[in-house]
Amino acid sequence: MEFHTFKFFIFFCVVFTIYWAMPAIVCRVLPGQWHYLDNRLRKIWLLIASAYFYAFGDGGKNPWLVGLILFSATVDYLVALRLETVTSRRTRVILLILSIGTNLGLLAYFKYTNFLVDSASSALSLAGFHLDHVTRTIIVPLGISFYTFETISYVLDVNRGVIKAMRNPLDYALYIMFFPHLLAGPIVRPRDFLPQLQQRKHFDWDRLQLGLQYFLMGLFKKAVIADIVATTIVDKVFEKPEMFSSSATWLAVLCYALQIYCDFSGYSDMAVGVAHAFGYKLPFNFDMPYFASNISEFWRRWHMSLSTWLRDYLYIPLGGNRHGEAKTYRNLLVTMLLGGLWHGANWTFVAWGFYHGALLAIHRLLGGRERQPGEVPPSSLILHPFKVAATFFAVCLGWVFFRAQTFSDAATVLVRMFWPTDGRMLPGEVAVAAWAILLLVFGFHLVGTFVNLKRIERRLPAAALGAAMAAVLVLVQLLMPENAATFIYFKF
Repeated sequence: MEFHTFKFFIFFCVVFTIYWAMPAIVCRVLPGQWHYLDNRLRKIWLLIASAYFYAFGDGGKNPWLVGLILFSATVDYLVALRLETVTSRRTRVILLILSIGTNLGLLAYFKYTNFLVDSASSALSLAGFHLDHVTRTIIVPLGISFYTFETISYVLDVNRGVIKAMRNPLDYALYIMFFPHLLAGPIVRPRDFLPQLQQRKHFDWDRLQLGLQYFLMGLFKKAVIADIVATTIVDKVFEKPEMFSSSATWLAVLCYALQIYCDFSGYSDMAVGVAHAFGYKLPFNFDMPYFASNISEFWRRWHMSLSTWLRDYLYIPLGGNRHGEAKTYRNLLVTMLLGGLWHGANWTFVAWGFYHGALLAIHRLLGGRERQPGEVPPSSLILHPFKVAATFFAVCLGWVFFRAQTFSDAATVLVRMFWPTDGRMLPGEVAVAAWAILLLVFGFHLVGTFVNLKRIERRLPAAALGAAMAAVLVLVQLLMPENAATFIYFKF
Protein backbone atom coordinates (compact mmCIF):
# COMPACT_ATOMS: atom_id res chain seq x y z
CA MET A 1 0.00 0.00 0.00
CA GLU A 2 1.76 3.12 -1.21
CA PHE A 3 1.37 6.51 0.42
CA HIS A 4 0.36 8.29 -2.79
CA THR A 5 -2.65 6.04 -3.52
CA PHE A 6 -6.34 6.54 -2.77
CA LYS A 7 -6.35 3.17 -1.00
CA PHE A 8 -3.87 4.51 1.55
CA PHE A 9 -5.95 7.67 2.00
CA ILE A 10 -8.97 5.57 3.04
CA PHE A 11 -6.80 3.39 5.28
CA PHE A 12 -5.26 6.43 6.97
CA CYS A 13 -8.61 8.15 7.56
CA VAL A 14 -10.05 5.06 9.28
CA VAL A 15 -6.95 4.43 11.42
CA PHE A 16 -6.53 8.10 12.30
CA THR A 17 -10.17 8.60 13.30
CA ILE A 18 -10.36 5.55 15.56
CA TYR A 19 -6.92 6.28 17.04
CA TRP A 20 -7.84 9.75 18.27
CA ALA A 21 -11.42 8.77 19.19
CA MET A 22 -10.10 6.09 21.53
CA PRO A 23 -10.58 8.11 24.78
CA ALA A 24 -14.22 8.78 23.95
CA ILE A 25 -14.78 5.12 23.07
CA VAL A 26 -13.12 3.86 26.26
CA CYS A 27 -14.88 6.43 28.41
CA ARG A 28 -18.25 5.34 27.05
CA VAL A 29 -17.55 1.62 27.54
CA LEU A 30 -15.54 1.87 30.77
CA PRO A 31 -16.33 5.15 32.55
CA GLY A 32 -13.43 6.48 34.57
CA GLN A 33 -10.86 4.04 33.11
CA TRP A 34 -9.75 5.83 29.97
CA HIS A 35 -6.80 7.54 31.70
CA TYR A 36 -5.25 4.10 32.19
CA LEU A 37 -6.31 2.35 29.04
CA ASP A 38 -6.41 4.79 26.15
CA ASN A 39 -2.64 4.84 25.49
CA ARG A 40 -2.38 1.06 25.58
CA LEU A 41 -5.44 0.63 23.37
CA ARG A 42 -4.05 3.17 20.91
CA LYS A 43 -0.83 1.15 20.65
CA ILE A 44 -2.80 -2.06 20.16
CA TRP A 45 -4.85 -0.36 17.46
CA LEU A 46 -1.71 0.92 15.71
CA LEU A 47 -0.19 -2.56 15.82
CA ILE A 48 -3.33 -4.09 14.30
CA ALA A 49 -3.42 -1.39 11.63
CA SER A 50 0.30 -1.88 10.87
CA ALA A 51 -0.17 -5.64 10.55
CA TYR A 52 -3.08 -5.08 8.14
CA PHE A 53 -1.05 -2.48 6.22
CA TYR A 54 1.76 -4.99 5.70
CA ALA A 55 -0.32 -8.13 5.16
CA PHE A 56 -2.98 -6.73 2.85
CA GLY A 57 -1.44 -3.55 1.45
CA ASP A 58 -0.41 -5.36 -1.73
CA GLY A 59 -3.87 -6.78 -2.27
CA GLY A 60 -3.42 -9.59 0.24
CA LYS A 61 -1.11 -11.60 -2.05
CA ASN A 62 1.19 -12.76 0.75
CA PRO A 63 -0.39 -12.04 4.15
CA TRP A 64 1.74 -14.75 5.78
CA LEU A 65 4.81 -12.52 5.47
CA VAL A 66 3.68 -10.56 8.52
CA GLY A 67 4.44 -13.72 10.49
CA LEU A 68 8.04 -13.49 9.31
CA ILE A 69 8.43 -10.08 10.96
CA LEU A 70 6.78 -11.30 14.16
CA PHE A 71 9.05 -14.37 14.23
CA SER A 72 12.29 -12.38 13.96
CA ALA A 73 10.93 -9.79 16.40
CA THR A 74 10.07 -12.53 18.91
CA VAL A 75 13.57 -14.01 18.71
CA ASP A 76 15.15 -10.60 19.31
CA TYR A 77 12.72 -9.71 22.11
CA LEU A 78 13.57 -12.90 24.02
CA VAL A 79 17.31 -12.64 23.32
CA ALA A 80 17.40 -9.05 24.56
CA LEU A 81 15.66 -10.02 27.81
CA ARG A 82 18.17 -12.81 28.33
CA LEU A 83 21.16 -10.55 27.56
CA GLU A 84 20.29 -8.38 30.55
CA THR A 85 20.50 -11.29 32.96
CA VAL A 86 23.55 -13.30 31.83
CA THR A 87 27.10 -12.51 32.90
CA SER A 88 28.95 -15.19 30.95
CA ARG A 89 30.72 -13.72 27.93
CA ARG A 90 30.37 -17.04 26.08
CA THR A 91 26.61 -17.11 26.63
CA ARG A 92 26.27 -13.50 25.45
CA VAL A 93 28.17 -14.32 22.26
CA ILE A 94 25.92 -17.33 21.63
CA LEU A 95 22.81 -15.20 22.13
CA LEU A 96 24.12 -12.52 19.75
CA ILE A 97 24.94 -15.15 17.13
CA LEU A 98 21.43 -16.57 17.52
CA SER A 99 19.76 -13.20 17.08
CA ILE A 100 21.94 -11.71 14.35
CA GLY A 101 22.24 -15.08 12.59
CA THR A 102 18.46 -15.47 12.50
CA ASN A 103 17.94 -12.01 11.07
CA LEU A 104 20.73 -12.14 8.53
CA GLY A 105 19.85 -15.74 7.64
CA LEU A 106 16.28 -14.76 6.76
CA LEU A 107 17.54 -11.74 4.84
CA ALA A 108 20.07 -13.86 2.95
CA TYR A 109 17.52 -16.53 2.05
CA PHE A 110 14.73 -14.30 0.85
CA LYS A 111 16.85 -11.64 -0.84
CA TYR A 112 20.12 -13.25 -1.91
CA THR A 113 19.55 -16.98 -2.55
CA ASN A 114 19.22 -16.73 -6.33
CA PHE A 115 21.98 -14.12 -6.51
CA LEU A 116 24.42 -16.34 -4.61
CA VAL A 117 23.50 -19.46 -6.58
CA ASP A 118 23.79 -17.65 -9.92
CA SER A 119 27.11 -16.09 -8.92
CA ALA A 120 28.53 -19.44 -7.77
CA SER A 121 27.36 -21.10 -10.98
CA SER A 122 28.99 -18.40 -13.09
CA ALA A 123 32.26 -18.69 -11.14
CA LEU A 124 32.31 -22.47 -11.58
CA SER A 125 31.60 -22.09 -15.29
CA LEU A 126 34.65 -19.85 -15.64
CA ALA A 127 36.67 -22.58 -13.94
CA GLY A 128 35.42 -25.18 -16.42
CA PHE A 129 32.67 -26.74 -14.31
CA HIS A 130 29.18 -26.48 -15.79
CA LEU A 131 26.35 -27.11 -13.35
CA ASP A 132 22.65 -26.96 -14.07
CA HIS A 133 20.67 -25.10 -11.47
CA VAL A 134 17.11 -23.93 -11.20
CA THR A 135 16.32 -20.35 -10.27
CA ARG A 136 13.86 -20.52 -7.42
CA THR A 137 10.82 -18.30 -7.20
CA ILE A 138 11.29 -16.55 -3.86
CA ILE A 139 9.05 -13.72 -2.73
CA VAL A 140 11.17 -10.94 -1.25
CA PRO A 141 9.24 -9.50 1.74
CA LEU A 142 8.73 -5.76 1.44
CA GLY A 143 10.92 -3.77 3.80
CA ILE A 144 12.96 -6.78 4.96
CA SER A 145 16.25 -4.86 4.70
CA PHE A 146 14.88 -2.02 6.83
CA TYR A 147 13.27 -3.96 9.67
CA THR A 148 16.21 -6.39 9.79
CA PHE A 149 18.57 -3.51 10.54
CA GLU A 150 16.18 -2.19 13.20
CA THR A 151 15.97 -5.53 15.02
CA ILE A 152 19.75 -5.95 14.90
CA SER A 153 20.33 -2.45 16.29
CA TYR A 154 17.93 -3.18 19.17
CA VAL A 155 19.76 -6.32 20.27
CA LEU A 156 23.20 -4.73 19.90
CA ASP A 157 22.12 -1.63 21.87
CA VAL A 158 20.79 -3.80 24.69
CA ASN A 159 24.04 -5.80 24.69
CA ARG A 160 26.09 -2.57 24.88
CA GLY A 161 23.93 -1.19 27.69
CA VAL A 162 22.76 1.75 25.59
CA ILE A 163 19.10 0.89 26.27
CA LYS A 164 17.17 -1.42 28.55
CA ALA A 165 15.41 -4.43 27.09
CA MET A 166 11.68 -3.91 26.61
CA ARG A 167 9.49 -5.89 29.00
CA ASN A 168 6.30 -5.09 27.11
CA PRO A 169 6.13 -7.16 23.88
CA LEU A 170 3.46 -4.79 22.53
CA ASP A 171 5.86 -1.85 22.60
CA TYR A 172 8.62 -3.79 20.91
CA ALA A 173 6.30 -5.14 18.20
CA LEU A 174 5.02 -1.65 17.48
CA TYR A 175 8.58 -0.30 17.26
CA ILE A 176 9.30 -2.81 14.50
CA MET A 177 5.95 -2.70 12.70
CA PHE A 178 4.88 0.96 12.97
CA PHE A 179 3.55 1.31 9.43
CA PRO A 180 4.91 4.75 8.42
CA HIS A 181 8.52 3.48 8.46
CA LEU A 182 7.88 -0.24 7.94
CA LEU A 183 8.42 -0.58 4.18
CA ALA A 184 11.14 1.92 3.27
CA GLY A 185 12.41 3.55 6.42
CA PRO A 186 13.75 5.76 7.78
CA ILE A 187 15.69 3.19 9.80
CA VAL A 188 14.58 4.02 13.34
CA ARG A 189 16.90 3.59 16.33
CA PRO A 190 15.29 1.97 19.39
CA ARG A 191 16.64 4.66 21.74
CA ASP A 192 14.84 7.31 19.68
CA PHE A 193 11.48 5.56 19.30
CA LEU A 194 10.91 3.34 22.33
CA PRO A 195 10.70 6.25 24.83
CA GLN A 196 7.95 7.79 22.71
CA LEU A 197 5.80 4.72 23.32
CA GLN A 198 5.71 5.52 27.04
CA GLN A 199 4.36 9.03 26.47
CA ARG A 200 0.62 9.54 26.52
CA LYS A 201 -0.53 11.11 23.27
CA HIS A 202 -2.61 14.28 23.04
CA PHE A 203 -4.19 15.53 19.87
CA ASP A 204 -2.39 18.64 18.61
CA TRP A 205 -3.66 20.68 15.67
CA ASP A 206 -0.26 22.31 15.15
CA ARG A 207 1.43 18.92 14.96
CA LEU A 208 -1.21 17.62 12.58
CA GLN A 209 -0.64 20.67 10.36
CA LEU A 210 3.11 20.04 10.44
CA GLY A 211 2.54 16.42 9.47
CA LEU A 212 0.28 17.45 6.60
CA GLN A 213 2.91 19.87 5.31
CA TYR A 214 5.58 17.16 5.32
CA PHE A 215 3.22 14.71 3.65
CA LEU A 216 2.24 17.13 0.87
CA MET A 217 5.86 18.10 0.27
CA GLY A 218 6.81 14.45 -0.03
CA LEU A 219 3.79 13.68 -2.19
CA PHE A 220 4.75 16.43 -4.65
CA LYS A 221 8.36 15.23 -4.79
CA LYS A 222 7.32 11.64 -5.46
CA ALA A 223 4.13 11.77 -7.49
CA VAL A 224 5.03 14.75 -9.66
CA ILE A 225 8.77 15.34 -9.94
CA ALA A 226 10.14 11.79 -9.54
CA ASP A 227 7.43 10.05 -11.55
CA ILE A 228 7.44 12.55 -14.41
CA VAL A 229 11.18 12.34 -15.05
CA ALA A 230 11.07 8.56 -14.57
CA THR A 231 8.31 7.83 -17.06
CA THR A 232 9.28 10.37 -19.70
CA ILE A 233 13.09 10.08 -19.72
CA VAL A 234 14.90 7.81 -17.26
CA ASP A 235 13.08 4.52 -17.86
CA LYS A 236 13.18 4.91 -21.64
CA VAL A 237 16.90 5.70 -21.86
CA PHE A 238 18.10 3.10 -19.34
CA GLU A 239 15.91 0.39 -20.89
CA LYS A 240 17.84 0.62 -24.20
CA PRO A 241 20.85 2.91 -23.62
CA GLU A 242 22.51 1.85 -26.88
CA MET A 243 19.78 3.59 -28.87
CA PHE A 244 20.15 7.11 -27.44
CA SER A 245 22.53 9.97 -28.13
CA SER A 246 25.08 11.36 -25.70
CA SER A 247 22.93 14.40 -24.91
CA ALA A 248 19.92 12.20 -24.13
CA THR A 249 22.10 9.95 -21.96
CA TRP A 250 23.47 12.88 -19.96
CA LEU A 251 19.96 14.21 -19.39
CA ALA A 252 18.75 10.76 -18.29
CA VAL A 253 21.57 10.43 -15.74
CA LEU A 254 20.87 13.88 -14.30
CA CYS A 255 17.16 13.12 -14.20
CA TYR A 256 17.81 9.84 -12.40
CA ALA A 257 19.80 11.72 -9.76
CA LEU A 258 16.74 13.93 -9.34
CA GLN A 259 14.34 10.99 -9.46
CA ILE A 260 15.99 8.89 -6.76
CA TYR A 261 16.36 11.91 -4.49
CA CYS A 262 12.75 13.08 -4.88
CA ASP A 263 11.41 9.53 -4.73
CA PHE A 264 13.20 8.46 -1.58
CA SER A 265 13.25 11.78 0.27
CA GLY A 266 9.59 12.15 -0.74
CA TYR A 267 8.75 8.82 0.90
CA SER A 268 10.73 9.80 3.99
CA ASP A 269 8.90 13.13 4.20
CA MET A 270 5.54 11.39 3.91
CA ALA A 271 6.55 8.84 6.57
CA VAL A 272 7.56 11.66 8.93
CA GLY A 273 4.27 13.44 8.22
CA VAL A 274 2.11 10.38 8.85
CA ALA A 275 3.97 9.63 12.08
CA HIS A 276 3.39 13.19 13.29
CA ALA A 277 -0.34 12.71 12.75
CA PHE A 278 -0.25 9.95 15.40
CA GLY A 279 2.00 11.87 17.78
CA TYR A 280 5.31 10.17 16.91
CA LYS A 281 8.54 11.60 15.59
CA LEU A 282 10.70 9.82 13.01
CA PRO A 283 14.24 10.89 12.09
CA PHE A 284 14.88 13.03 9.04
CA ASN A 285 16.66 11.21 6.28
CA PHE A 286 17.98 13.89 3.91
CA ASP A 287 19.67 17.27 4.27
CA MET A 288 20.11 18.67 0.73
CA PRO A 289 22.75 16.03 -0.14
CA TYR A 290 23.50 17.38 -3.62
CA PHE A 291 24.93 20.54 -2.04
CA ALA A 292 27.66 18.55 -0.27
CA SER A 293 31.17 19.74 -1.08
CA ASN A 294 32.81 16.32 -0.70
CA ILE A 295 31.80 12.67 -0.69
CA SER A 296 32.08 12.31 3.08
CA GLU A 297 29.68 15.20 3.58
CA PHE A 298 27.36 13.68 0.96
CA TRP A 299 27.01 10.56 3.09
CA ARG A 300 26.24 12.67 6.16
CA ARG A 301 23.37 14.22 4.20
CA TRP A 302 22.07 11.29 2.09
CA HIS A 303 19.93 8.50 3.62
CA MET A 304 21.22 9.56 7.03
CA SER A 305 19.48 6.78 8.94
CA LEU A 306 21.35 4.17 6.84
CA SER A 307 24.72 5.92 6.76
CA THR A 308 24.76 6.40 10.55
CA TRP A 309 23.64 2.77 11.02
CA LEU A 310 26.52 1.53 8.85
CA ARG A 311 28.90 3.79 10.76
CA ASP A 312 27.79 2.72 14.24
CA TYR A 313 27.14 -1.00 13.70
CA LEU A 314 29.66 -1.89 10.98
CA TYR A 315 32.41 0.67 10.37
CA ILE A 316 33.23 1.37 14.04
CA PRO A 317 33.06 -2.32 15.15
CA LEU A 318 35.43 -3.15 12.27
CA GLY A 319 37.89 -0.73 13.86
CA GLY A 320 36.90 2.56 12.25
CA ASN A 321 39.94 4.80 11.98
CA ARG A 322 41.60 3.56 15.18
CA HIS A 323 44.17 1.15 13.77
CA GLY A 324 46.10 3.02 11.12
CA GLU A 325 45.38 4.38 7.67
CA ALA A 326 45.57 1.08 5.78
CA LYS A 327 42.92 -0.57 7.97
CA THR A 328 40.80 2.58 7.87
CA TYR A 329 40.68 2.37 4.07
CA ARG A 330 39.86 -1.33 4.33
CA ASN A 331 37.02 -0.60 6.76
CA LEU A 332 35.60 2.10 4.47
CA LEU A 333 35.64 -0.26 1.49
CA VAL A 334 34.10 -3.18 3.40
CA THR A 335 31.39 -0.96 4.89
CA MET A 336 30.38 0.54 1.57
CA LEU A 337 30.60 -2.81 -0.25
CA LEU A 338 28.13 -4.30 2.23
CA GLY A 339 26.05 -1.12 2.04
CA GLY A 340 25.88 -1.57 -1.73
CA LEU A 341 24.90 -5.22 -1.40
CA TRP A 342 22.21 -4.24 1.14
CA HIS A 343 20.53 -2.25 -1.63
CA GLY A 344 20.03 -5.17 -3.97
CA ALA A 345 21.05 -8.65 -5.09
CA ASN A 346 23.01 -7.55 -8.13
CA TRP A 347 26.72 -7.04 -8.77
CA THR A 348 25.99 -3.54 -10.04
CA PHE A 349 25.02 -2.57 -6.47
CA VAL A 350 28.25 -4.08 -5.18
CA ALA A 351 30.16 -2.02 -7.76
CA TRP A 352 28.26 1.09 -6.65
CA GLY A 353 29.21 0.39 -3.02
CA PHE A 354 32.86 -0.21 -3.92
CA TYR A 355 32.89 3.01 -5.95
CA HIS A 356 31.66 5.05 -2.99
CA GLY A 357 34.05 3.27 -0.63
CA ALA A 358 36.92 4.16 -2.95
CA LEU A 359 35.76 7.79 -3.11
CA LEU A 360 35.64 7.98 0.70
CA ALA A 361 39.12 6.45 0.94
CA ILE A 362 40.50 8.88 -1.66
CA HIS A 363 38.91 11.83 0.13
CA ARG A 364 40.56 10.74 3.38
CA LEU A 365 43.87 10.10 1.62
CA LEU A 366 43.82 13.65 0.25
CA GLY A 367 43.45 15.06 3.73
CA GLY A 368 39.69 15.55 3.95
CA ARG A 369 38.51 16.12 7.50
CA GLU A 370 35.11 15.81 9.10
CA ARG A 371 32.95 18.92 8.85
CA GLN A 372 29.37 19.58 9.75
CA PRO A 373 26.93 19.65 6.79
CA GLY A 374 26.95 23.12 5.26
CA GLU A 375 30.15 24.22 7.03
CA VAL A 376 32.36 26.13 4.58
CA PRO A 377 35.92 27.13 5.59
CA PRO A 378 36.43 30.89 4.92
CA SER A 379 39.48 30.14 2.76
CA SER A 380 37.39 27.87 0.50
CA LEU A 381 34.44 30.16 -0.25
CA ILE A 382 35.58 30.75 -3.83
CA LEU A 383 36.28 27.06 -4.47
CA HIS A 384 33.16 25.80 -2.68
CA PRO A 385 30.80 25.91 -5.72
CA PHE A 386 33.34 23.95 -7.77
CA LYS A 387 33.68 21.35 -5.01
CA VAL A 388 29.90 20.99 -4.85
CA ALA A 389 29.75 20.54 -8.62
CA ALA A 390 32.59 17.98 -8.59
CA THR A 391 30.92 16.01 -5.79
CA PHE A 392 27.58 16.01 -7.59
CA PHE A 393 29.30 14.85 -10.78
CA ALA A 394 31.01 11.98 -8.92
CA VAL A 395 27.71 10.95 -7.31
CA CYS A 396 25.96 10.97 -10.70
CA LEU A 397 28.59 8.61 -12.12
CA GLY A 398 27.82 6.23 -9.26
CA TRP A 399 24.09 6.41 -9.98
CA VAL A 400 24.79 4.86 -13.40
CA PHE A 401 25.72 1.56 -11.70
CA PHE A 402 22.85 1.91 -9.25
CA ARG A 403 20.25 2.29 -12.04
CA ALA A 404 21.65 0.04 -14.77
CA GLN A 405 20.45 -3.57 -14.79
CA THR A 406 23.77 -4.97 -16.03
CA PHE A 407 27.41 -3.95 -16.30
CA SER A 408 26.96 -3.92 -20.06
CA ASP A 409 24.22 -1.28 -19.78
CA ALA A 410 26.31 0.74 -17.30
CA ALA A 411 29.30 0.63 -19.67
CA THR A 412 27.11 1.75 -22.57
CA VAL A 413 25.81 4.72 -20.58
CA LEU A 414 29.29 5.74 -19.42
CA VAL A 415 30.77 5.48 -22.90
CA ARG A 416 28.02 7.62 -24.38
CA MET A 417 28.47 10.17 -21.60
CA PHE A 418 32.15 10.68 -22.37
CA TRP A 419 32.34 9.83 -26.07
CA PRO A 420 30.05 11.96 -28.29
CA THR A 421 27.68 9.53 -29.95
CA ASP A 422 24.75 9.95 -32.28
CA GLY A 423 21.47 8.26 -31.59
CA ARG A 424 17.87 8.85 -30.76
CA MET A 425 17.15 12.29 -29.36
CA LEU A 426 14.53 13.05 -26.75
CA PRO A 427 11.56 15.12 -27.99
CA GLY A 428 12.34 18.81 -27.72
CA GLU A 429 9.45 19.61 -25.38
CA VAL A 430 10.41 16.71 -23.09
CA ALA A 431 14.04 17.84 -22.87
CA VAL A 432 13.05 21.46 -22.21
CA ALA A 433 10.58 20.39 -19.50
CA ALA A 434 13.22 18.17 -17.88
CA TRP A 435 15.82 20.95 -17.80
CA ALA A 436 13.21 23.30 -16.37
CA ILE A 437 12.37 20.83 -13.59
CA LEU A 438 16.05 20.29 -12.81
CA LEU A 439 16.73 24.03 -12.61
CA LEU A 440 13.62 24.73 -10.53
CA VAL A 441 14.38 22.00 -7.98
CA PHE A 442 18.03 22.95 -7.59
CA GLY A 443 17.12 26.63 -7.56
CA PHE A 444 14.58 26.06 -4.78
CA HIS A 445 17.16 24.17 -2.72
CA LEU A 446 19.75 26.84 -3.39
CA VAL A 447 17.38 29.51 -2.11
CA GLY A 448 16.79 27.34 0.95
CA THR A 449 20.49 27.50 1.83
CA PHE A 450 20.36 31.30 2.12
CA VAL A 451 16.76 31.96 3.20
CA ASN A 452 15.05 30.53 6.27
CA LEU A 453 11.99 29.11 4.51
CA LYS A 454 10.60 27.62 7.72
CA ARG A 455 10.63 31.03 9.36
CA ILE A 456 8.74 32.53 6.42
CA GLU A 457 6.22 29.67 6.54
CA ARG A 458 5.58 30.26 10.25
CA ARG A 459 4.75 33.91 9.55
CA LEU A 460 2.26 33.16 6.80
CA PRO A 461 -1.42 33.76 7.67
CA ALA A 462 -3.40 30.59 8.15
CA ALA A 463 -5.48 31.31 5.05
CA ALA A 464 -2.38 31.73 2.87
CA LEU A 465 -0.81 28.54 4.22
CA GLY A 466 -4.03 26.60 3.67
CA ALA A 467 -4.29 27.93 0.11
CA ALA A 468 -0.68 26.89 -0.57
CA MET A 469 -1.29 23.35 0.65
CA ALA A 470 -4.50 23.12 -1.38
CA ALA A 471 -2.60 24.33 -4.45
CA VAL A 472 0.03 21.61 -3.96
CA LEU A 473 -2.70 18.97 -3.74
CA VAL A 474 -4.37 20.25 -6.92
CA LEU A 475 -1.03 20.28 -8.76
CA VAL A 476 -0.42 16.69 -7.72
CA GLN A 477 -3.80 15.65 -9.11
CA LEU A 478 -3.22 17.52 -12.37
CA LEU A 479 0.42 16.58 -13.00
CA MET A 480 0.77 13.08 -11.57
CA PRO A 481 1.34 10.53 -14.37
CA GLU A 482 -1.40 7.95 -14.85
CA ASN A 483 0.98 5.04 -14.35
CA ALA A 484 2.68 6.13 -11.15
CA ALA A 485 5.92 4.29 -10.43
CA THR A 486 6.47 2.21 -7.30
CA PHE A 487 8.78 3.73 -4.70
CA ILE A 488 12.35 2.87 -5.69
CA TYR A 489 13.34 1.77 -2.18
CA PHE A 490 10.41 -0.64 -1.81
CA LYS A 491 12.56 -3.31 -3.50
CA PHE A 492 15.32 -2.88 -0.94
